[in-house]
Amino acid sequence: MSNVVLQFPKNELAKVKSYYEQYITKIPANSLFLAKVNNVTVTAYKSGKVMFQGDRAQQEAAKWNKKATNNPNSNRSNNTVNAHDYQPPKTIFTQAHIGTDEAGTGDYFGPITVSAVFVPDDKLDALKALGIADSKTLTDTDITRLAKDLVKEKIPYTLLTLDNSKYNRLQKKGWNQGKMKAMLHQHAIQKLLAKIENVPNNGILIDQFCQPSSFIKHIGQEGLKLERNTYFMTKAESYSIPVAAASIIARAKFVKEMDKLSAQYGFTVPKGASAKVDEAAAYFIKKNGLDELDKVAKMHFANTDKALRLVK
Repeated sequence: MSNVVLQFPKNELAKVKSYYEQYITKIPANSLFLAKVNNVTVTAYKSGKVMFQGDRAQQEAAKWNKKATNNPNSNRSNNTVNAHDYQPPKTIFTQAHIGTDEAGTGDYFGPITVSAVFVPDDKLDALKALGIADSKTLTDTDITRLAKDLVKEKIPYTLLTLDNSKYNRLQKKGWNQGKMKAMLHQHAIQKLLAKIENVPNNGILIDQFCQPSSFIKHIGQEGLKLERNTYFMTKAESYSIPVAAASIIARAKFVKEMDKLSAQYGFTVPKGASAKVDEAAAYFIKKNGLDELDKVAKMHFANTDKALRLVK
């Protein structure tokens, strides 16, 4: 787990709190708020210090780099997280390459979805013109529309979904979420490479959610090896059209699965992991039981215990 601490000017704290409003779970002593989003715990203090903790702490903190500074007491800053031997060459962003990204990792309800997308040289400008960008900056409506546009462009891609029942089995088996994501990314890459075969490809860029050494360790435990010319980079979706496309396809699938859950169980199943989600989980347990919850939620999240307290 990584840890990033940023120092904000006090006049910026209200904007930070407003941004995380729907994800706030409690107000600890001597702090402004504690929120949980994208598998990251965000704790803000009146002093202007904001701490990001979790597997995607660097990615979440990077959203605020222009309005804050890295605290020298942080265990790992956003600068050091990219200081490794697997940084992509700058030329790759204007060349044909594969990009991967995932969705649903910080959401209590719903699966994890991972996509790998290959964009050839002659399609890069066309996708940019379509408005392909990081899915976190888009509405779900835009994501659904852009995912359909990508299909129309006949862009080669793979899409994997880890349902909640299997997620919970793997978690009980000892797999952490980082390993699950690494395996999903690697399988998506391998399937896409088989699909495009000998088409010229300048490399593979993974939106970095852990250090490359951890990724290699995770897949190595299951007998897999890193593909040649594989690179890792935080916020890769802001630079790479293929990674941005992968983020859209993965998110579109996640949204679709969440809509299915809502239709199946007769109420709007919320995204994220906020107090609103705790209440929805408590309602679900009362109506369908704990065993059924195992099929639709990531049971090891703190939301489960909170929901059970609400049921009593």
